[in-house]
Amino acid sequence: MNAGFRQSQSSLHTWSGLIVGWVLFTIFLMGTVSYWREDIDRWMRPELAGGEQPEQVVAGAVAYLRDKAPDAKSWFISVPGKHETGATLFWQPRPVEGQPPRRGRRDTRALVGADGQPIHARDTRGGEFFYRFHFDLHYVPVIWARWFVGFCAMAMLVAIISGVITHKKIFKDFFTFRRGKGQRTWLDGHNATAVLALPFHLMITYTGLVTLMTLYMPWAAVANYSQTDKLFDALFPSAGEVVRAEKPAPLVDLAPLMRDARARWGGRDIGAIRVAEPGDAAARVTITASQNDGISVRKPSIAYSGVTGRMIWQSYGAKGAAEAAGVMIGLHAGRYASDLLRWLYFLSGIGGTVMVGSGLVLWTVKRREKLSDPMRPHFGFRLVERLNIGFVAGLPLAMTGYLWANRLLPVHMAGRADWEIHAMFIVWGIALLAGFLRPAKRAWVELFALAGVALIALPVHDLIGSRGVIASVIEGDMRMVAMNLTLLLLGGAFLTMARKVHRHQPKAKRARKAPRSPEVITMLEAAE
Repeated sequence: MNAGFRQSQSSLHTWSGLIVGWVLFTIFLMGTVSYWREDIDRWMRPELAGGEQPEQVVAGAVAYLRDKAPDAKSWFISVPGKHETGATLFWQPRPVEGQPPRRGRRDTRALVGADGQPIHARDTRGGEFFYRFHFDLHYVPVIWARWFVGFCAMAMLVAIISGVITHKKIFKDFFTFRRGKGQRTWLDGHNATAVLALPFHLMITYTGLVTLMTLYMPWAAVANYSQTDKLFDALFPSAGEVVRAEKPAPLVDLAPLMRDARARWGGRDIGAIRVAEPGDAAARVTITASQNDGISVRKPSIAYSGVTGRMIWQSYGAKGAAEAAGVMIGLHAGRYASDLLRWLYFLSGIGGTVMVGSGLVLWTVKRREKLSDPMRPHFGFRLVERLNIGFVAGLPLAMTGYLWANRLLPVHMAGRADWEIHAMFIVWGIALLAGFLRPAKRAWVELFALAGVALIALPVHDLIGSRGVIASVIEGDMRMVAMNLTLLLLGGAFLTMARKVHRHQPKAKRARKAPRSPEVITMLEAAE
């Protein structure tokens, strides 16, 4: 391959990774943690008990909705999975003439158990916050955040491809790791984490762009669908709107409908139930398969009469391009994955996070060796070095601060979920400031050590409470046990990194020999 072309790809790889590297590190880390968002949700609501039978929970949800919102236009019931507790309910009040519909109402949702009573648990965004943050960010308009994240994802794709082109011995170097060699060690680590999960990195970056393809490239949709509603109907087929008959009629028992739907789908779990016009003769029940069954996120649905229970409509999933997009989105989200496969997703995501972080650090390591005075670097170098500290070491500490806010804020505090998020950004801001104010090496050590201690202290704090590891084992709540053990392992990893950085002693830079002048060379030749 032409050396000039490879060199151009090297520059492209360096700058496409550096300019948006801190955002990519954030996206990778948040997205990686999101593979366990259900478990994080469970851990951040320790008041909840273990899982319940879905049919019993749905029966309790219907009883609650009949009492709370009998005249609603529609009910929505999120059916709990194997490891979830209670059903999340939403209902749409009947519109009042002359009044605009209210959006984002918190009084039209509830978490209800199998007994039909609300489950009182602390208000939190849980793991859903990490999931949303990795493509919606926070404190900024969603539309701008998604455009910015899409630009960064495209830069990531360019960095991966140009990196493969640049490193002609990348697969050979994967089996070589030289410790204590400064720049060479960082490059070996960067190559190893890049090659180890290279197919995953390509897949996760490309499919991440596909998830929002109609936002980034809307022209095909605009050319074929003059109205947004028609595009939505093609992607998400339904039985159509329900026209109220204004004749009261009792709602059919939903348990037989759930069993019938599962039988038609070959035993697949149910994800959601929507009841349109409950209590009316025209009522309709639509059951949709769970997102956790099958790779594609385009799930089949079945509609039943809400009075007789007769099936009146069935969708068989998406076709063609819509199904291909659904599979790509499903591959990216990983909701279909078993626990073992989810661990592979998680570890590969950790590898991607380390790849981006080591690439950022490698940039400073390479350029430090070229500085005329490494003790007094120029402003650009100092800026990159200090931002590396604030993101690579500061962001994990901030995320740990989010978990601590969940435990320390008063349970019934107003705006509690928002303040958990505010706490994370406050900790992150302090970590960024420490990266600029403290000596670089000390800042790395201190932030890594704080993150490690804070992570290990979380299970210790829970051990004192009623939902500690021992109580979880006794109750058979292994999800809480696994979450606490994972926090301990991660804490140990950060303490190990702090110890390694603290003990690292950079080798003294060899003094360059001064070039000999022509006169000296002539004198030496004459002496010989």
